[in-house]
Formats: sequence, C-alpha cells, structure tokens
Amino acid sequence: MSEAPRPARAHTGATGRDAVVVGGGLAGVTAALALADAGVRVTLLEGRPRLGGLAFSFRRGDLTVDNGQHVYLRCCTAYRWFLDRIEGTALAPLQHRLDVPVVDLDKSEGRRLGRLRRDPLPVPLHLGRSLAAYPHLSLAERASVGRAALALKGLDPADPALDDQDFGTWLARHGQSPRAIEALWDLVGVATLNAVAGDASLGLAAMVFKTGLLSEPGAADIGWAHVPLGDLHDRLARKALDSAGVRTELRTRVTSLSRNADGRWSVQVPGETIDTDAVVVAVPQRETHDLLPAGALDDPGRLLRIGTAPILNVHVVYDRPVLARPFLAALGTPVQWVFDRTAASGLREGQYLALSQSAAQDDIDLPVADLRERYLPELERLIPGARTARVRDFFVTRERTATFAPTPGVGRLRPGARTKAPGLYLAGAWTATGWPATMESAVRSGVSAADAALGALGRPRPRHLFQFEEAA
Repeated sequence: MSEAPRPARAHTGATGRDAVVVGGGLAGVTAALALADAGVRVTLLEGRPRLGGLAFSFRRGDLTVDNGQHVYLRCCTAYRWFLDRIEGTALAPLQHRLDVPVVDLDKSEGRRLGRLRRDPLPVPLHLGRSLAAYPHLSLAERASVGRAALALKGLDPADPALDDQDFGTWLARHGQSPRAIEALWDLVGVATLNAVAGDASLGLAAMVFKTGLLSEPGAADIGWAHVPLGDLHDRLARKALDSAGVRTELRTRVTSLSRNADGRWSVQVPGETIDTDAVVVAVPQRETHDLLPAGALDDPGRLLRIGTAPILNVHVVYDRPVLARPFLAALGTPVQWVFDRTAASGLREGQYLALSQSAAQDDIDLPVADLRERYLPELERLIPGARTARVRDFFVTRERTATFAPTPGVGRLRPGARTKAPGLYLAGAWTATGWPATMESAVRSGVSAADAALGALGRPRPRHLFQFEEAA
C-alpha cells in the first residue's frame, strides 16, 4: 500500500519570512545560508543523498575520490567567502604566488619545462618576466601576446556585442598564431571556460582574462582543496546549514511548483506539500525549465538552448611516487592538467594522479579500455617516473553536462535571478552572473537570488554576506 500524502506544511514564523531552496549544489547552499543569515526560515531540498552538486566526492575502496579536479583563483572572492562561511578556508589554501609548471612534449628532453608565474610587481609587469622567458613561444609570439593582452584589457566584458563574437577569431585578428593560442590562451581558457578559443564567447573570455590576469597582481593565484571536496561542499556545508537553522532534506526531489491564490507558493515533493513565501530554484537549466510555472519567464525555451559541455577525469593510482609537483599543465599531448591527489584521497602507499580533461567531447564516451590505452602511454611520456611504475588502479569519472557551453550568444540566453513570478528566483552557475560555469559563478548566483528574495521579503541584507563584493 502506498503512503498517503502528508498534508501541506507551512512554517510557523510570520509570513514574509519563509523560503524553500530547490537544489543543494553550491548555488543552493549559498542561497540557503544567505537567507537564513537574514532571519528567514529556510528549507533546502536536494534530490541526491548528498550536498555539493557537481563538485563532490565518493568512495572507491580505501580511497576518497573527487568526481573531478576543481580549482579556484584568488579573484574568486565569492567562493572564498563561501569557504570562510563554512569554515573551510584552511582546507583549500591558495598558492602564495602564481606558479604553473608547463611541460611541452614536442620539445627535446631538458627543454620541455616552462613556467607561468608572477612577480611582486603591479599589473601588467607582474607577468612580464614570465612571458619574456616562456620557452614554449617564439620571441615574436611572446611580443604579440603582450599586445593582445593590452587590447583585451580595453574590452568591456559586459558589452553585448562581445558575446556574439568568438574568442579565437578575435585572437587571430590580434596577431595570435595557432601556436600562441594553443600554448597560452587555450592553456588557461580551456580550463576556465571548458571550451577552446574558437568555441568561446569573446565576452566570457575577456571576463576571465581581464579578471584573472589583468586586474590585480595576485588575482590568478591558484587554490584547491587539500581534502576531498565532500568534506567542504557536503560535510562542512551541512554543518553550516544546521547551525544556521536550515531544514535540509536529502533524497527529496521536487516534482512541481505552483503559486497559490494568497500569493504564497506550494512546493510539491513526494508525500508532502510545503507552503512558503519564496522559492529559489537552484538546479540545472533543463530541470529548471521543467519546474517553472507558466509565465515565469518570457521565453522559457531559451533555457533549453543553453548548451552543455563535458569534462572527463582520468584517475591513475601508481605503486610508487612518480610526480614531485602538486600539479602541472601539458602541451604536445592529449593530457591537459595533472594533479597529485594522494594525500587528499587517503592513499598511504604509491601515488594517485588525476587528469582533468576539459572540452572533452571527443573522449567523454570512449570505453575505459580505450581511455587507458590512450592516456597511460601519454603519462609515461610526460612523467619519466611513470615509465617504471606499476599501475594499481585506473578509472574514469565523466560529467557529460559538467558546465554550460560558453558559446557565442549564450549571454542572451542566461536569465537573471528574478523571474516574472513574484517570489520565484533562479540560481545556478548557468544564470547571468557574468562568469563562466565555475564554483565562483555558482556562489555568486546564490547570493544574487538570496538578495532578490530578501528585498521582496522585506528582510535586511546581512552585511557580511556582501563582503566579497567589497573585496572585488
């Protein structure tokens, strides 16, 4: 016999102080914390058995494995606020100063290593010495990169005209050779945009490079979790939510949203209807499309026109240490970025490397055996120590819809936090944050949705919530 539906549940607080957040990724957790910090009674509903969205961990034998390697930059002030809010800053430290080893396998032995690093000098001099000595470009290409960077600095990423152009064409018009695009612009752009320059909106690319490389000397310093992502985005996030008084329900998928005659909202989940004053929908764009009531957006079909892009992660466990660096980037090989995840995963013997492969349309559906045949020899070419090590484990994780595709024209498809339905708000890295699909974008979207809801609910803005805007 099926369970009888439970009656509608309403918070007991005064009207104007209740909210439901649909989705427990970074956007949803941020929105829930922001609303709760302002005195709103919040219920967070997540269909999965965990929080964290697409930045999560799982167990594989004795290892704790991240589904993919996630990094952030010093300029990611919203995500840094989020880490501080959940008391996780010390677990995901930043580099003292940008330093990226870049290995080019097309070069002869002994000449393969280059570095992208900054000096303690003002912009743009902070990268001058590094680019002048970057061995993977010719002298003429290095000079042309400087000229293109100055031209990029003059662009306004918010200009709608930039969104209609692709970054690759703009780079070619500004004297960038295919080699310069591959060895520098795409080295950074593919990892941050999840697309090669020719497939990326000029507006989004300009935002990435201006903010990360041309705003402040330390803006591009890299940070990453030194613990499993689940420790941050699930365990610590849940602890923060509990402390803020948020009711968090996992394995609870919302089936419908409807606005009542009294202006409040009914949120339907299996066995229960939750009545509330405001709803923040913080799930992927296709799921959002299916939940939105009629009239919430002028053209809800535009959500379905926001494409997606995959990320493939290749995981290799060796019987001995093979890489002395915490990470490196690669050229002249299908391998893009390699990270040492040994300590974070709990591995006690050997070494665990994770390969992060963005814009992985060609590889995302290949069988594991084919990926093993493709990537293990490349790792042996890239890392001399791997040639004599034994592979103890090899597996892959696939996120076929890891990010929205940052194609030209995507800007006009991304909705803002407010909808045309009073009390209904949108959040997610795919919404109109001005950023590509990053953890930073997700957190910013949650803040924007909460801010819009607080205004409508007549609740004050918690000042600490917007400290990251002041930092920016």
